Amino acid sequence: MKVWSPEQLRTFLGHVRGDRLYAAWLLFATTGMRRGEIAGLRWPDVDLDAGRVSPRRPRVVVSYEVLVSEPKTAKGRRSIALDPVTLAALREHRLRQLEDRLAVGPRWQDSGLVFTWPDGRPLHPERFSRWFEQHARAAGLPKIRLHDVRHSYATAALAAGVPAKVVSVRLGHANIAITMDTYSHVLPGLDEQAAGTVARLILGDADGAPARPVDKPLTSGPRAARRRREVKGEPAGQGWGDRGDSNPRPSGPQPDALTN
Repeated sequence: MKVWSPEQLRTFLGHVRGDRLYAAWLLFATTGMRRGEIAGLRWPDVDLDAGRVSPRRPRVVVSYEVLVSEPKTAKGRRSIALDPVTLAALREHRLRQLEDRLAVGPRWQDSGLVFTWPDGRPLHPERFSRWFEQHARAAGLPKIRLHDVRHSYATAALAAGVPAKVVSVRLGHANIAITMDTYSHVLPGLDEQAAGTVARLILGDADGAPARPVDKPLTSGPRAARRRREVKGEPAGQGWGDRGDSNPRPSGPQPDALTN
């Protein structure tokens, strides 16, 4: 699997800033959406007020013939939050398309799609791939497929600490196991990052700096003192109540109940 780094993605987006499909390139880079999902994205699928897109009718290619299909998986029917930059680009793209429609007049073909030719005709999904390759080459970037931008997005998200479950939902994977298996190359680094982060949280900074607010006890003051007095008078083994259990457990949902 070949992926671009976040810096390389940023370079690509800077190169295509003036392209009429800039909003599409942003969607590829900031959501990890599939080519067919972006090629088939319709304006009713875009909520500019809420800042979300919901790809419902992907346009896929079979022997160069374009077919409108159902989402690849049941989880493919999803609502994806957009960042402010991508949302602003979609607003700008919408205005430009309305201007194109006025300029074309009766020749406008109302496909309802977000990304079209200037006269409203649908773009063949392969066009996105060809134009992507041309832009990447012109920007001096390593050669990758358009689909690898999806992998680049997921790799960057996981490396940044975004929970795998959130990444899986945004990508529309059938289950989190697919996400974990596909991007297993990121996991060793995340394991080391988690080890250092949690150790600093528990042990404090090595330089002897004072404890941060997150390091302080969760309860303090009179309530904590009152609790200490209550505990002092309790029989051994009854720290969580008066049940007298030999293996007392906290009240509320248990770990086994939370994993299903």
